[in-house]
Amino acid sequence: MITVSNLSLRFGKRTLFEDVNLKFTHGNCYGVIGANGAGKSTFMKILAGEVDPTSGSVSFTPGERMAVLNQNHYAFDDFSVIETVLQGHKELYDIMKEKDAIYMKEDFSDADGVRAGELENLFAEMNGWNAENDAATLLSNLGITEDKHYKLLKELDGNEKVRVLLAQALFGNPDILILDEPTNDLDIDTIAWLEDFLADYQNIVLVVSHDRHFLDTVCTHIVDIDFGKMNIFTGNYSFWYESSQLALKQRADQNKKMEDKVKELQEFIRRFSANASKSKQATSRKKALEKINIDEIKPSSRKYPGIMFNQMQRELGDQVLQVENLTKVVNGEVLFKDVSFSVNKGDKIAILSNNSLATNAFYDIISGKDKDFKGEFKWGVTVVSSYLPNDNHDFFDGKSENLIDWLREYSLADKDETFVRGFLGRMLFSGEEVLKKCSVLSGGEKMRCMFSKMMLEGANVLMMDEPTNHLDLESITALNNGMVDFKGVILFTSRDHELTQTVANRIIEISPKGNLDKLMSYDDYISNEAIKEQKEALYK
Repeated sequence: MITVSNLSLRFGKRTLFEDVNLKFTHGNCYGVIGANGAGKSTFMKILAGEVDPTSGSVSFTPGERMAVLNQNHYAFDDFSVIETVLQGHKELYDIMKEKDAIYMKEDFSDADGVRAGELENLFAEMNGWNAENDAATLLSNLGITEDKHYKLLKELDGNEKVRVLLAQALFGNPDILILDEPTNDLDIDTIAWLEDFLADYQNIVLVVSHDRHFLDTVCTHIVDIDFGKMNIFTGNYSFWYESSQLALKQRADQNKKMEDKVKELQEFIRRFSANASKSKQATSRKKALEKINIDEIKPSSRKYPGIMFNQMQRELGDQVLQVENLTKVVNGEVLFKDVSFSVNKGDKIAILSNNSLATNAFYDIISGKDKDFKGEFKWGVTVVSSYLPNDNHDFFDGKSENLIDWLREYSLADKDETFVRGFLGRMLFSGEEVLKKCSVLSGGEKMRCMFSKMMLEGANVLMMDEPTNHLDLESITALNNGMVDFKGVILFTSRDHELTQTVANRIIEISPKGNLDKLMSYDDYISNEAIKEQKEALYK
């Protein structure tokens, strides 16, 4: 168990949180959420002993072992991959090293023999003889093939390093697991494996993630950092979000009788309890939700941007986009070949590939940015398109103007400051913030500016390549809602499972051997066994 007592953290005059009192118990997974800058990662570092609080304390049940997902991707560069994983269980690793050092001695003494025997007993008690095999299994499950297990970590690329460090954190069944953004740089299959692993995990897990589907699948509780406080709520992220929105709506409805509010909340809890039966942690979560106190449900102070694309310049006709035998080769590598399909009115298409360079190149071609390709494509005459690239640096690098002047460039009709400010205001840029220089914007602020631009353009076809990059949970949720509500056509690629599942009505996967084109939801697509076989053939 973890006990947090009267914890406070201040930086100068700024207070991140104060007088926090929490208990984390075994068998539960806690998703830590909060607005950008609220202190999520800092709180995790306090638990891990990497940051000292201003006041208060954190205590653990004696003898329990903690593992933390290491954020330093270079710390283990000179170790082999398998040895890096084994170091996740420090006590076991130290025993292994001491034992090996004794056996390598040329002048092996009686005392060495006694110590070696003690170490062998400890080693066996910790299941040490299976340690290397367990580490190898973890690595394979996380997509690190056997031929790389004995390479030095520095020989792996960045994405592979992330997976090795995740295996290190998971190794040896720690009593407490601290994971900050564990799904970063993982593919769909690996995330699904991690979801299953954590859903069955019987110890304490605390996780920070912007992946809502991941939080919904693994979390039994949500730790919300808000108003400078921390509160634990029973349920997953969707339950927390919808209940906080319901409480906010009820607070605004001053005329509604208290008994009606209670009845509405009880019905909400009943509905979520029933839905919990579909989750991987069904029984415990359903029982927990049924015991929830109505008073636990409170409105959030979060501000959600208003991402709304429906102010279209013109109605979209029946002819949208025709793609014929589209092929892209870079430095001799075929990214995709002979891709053909037509886009229909009402389509919201998720463009998939196992190579992100392929989807990047696809959007660059159909947006007109890249002219070096084979095949052809043709847009309909009524199409007004807007493109959100994976890399938006070209829109901001070298620009010295403020946000109003930057956005004004993309307004074809009304360039009035009040009009332009309105689009920035929807993206939570208010007051003096609209006078910020483009050169000082964070990644998340740049993305919100790009959404302001897209709304201003009034397109009836949206192209979006990884639109959730750099966004916080509030912005991702607002974007998701805006894409669902949009009445035009969308072509998009996203690693956000929830967004892809709730937006796409059609899936197109592009590859060096053509494309798959399925009119179905994302969940149906990735779970269909026949499609899995077709996908394997695409990449052989």
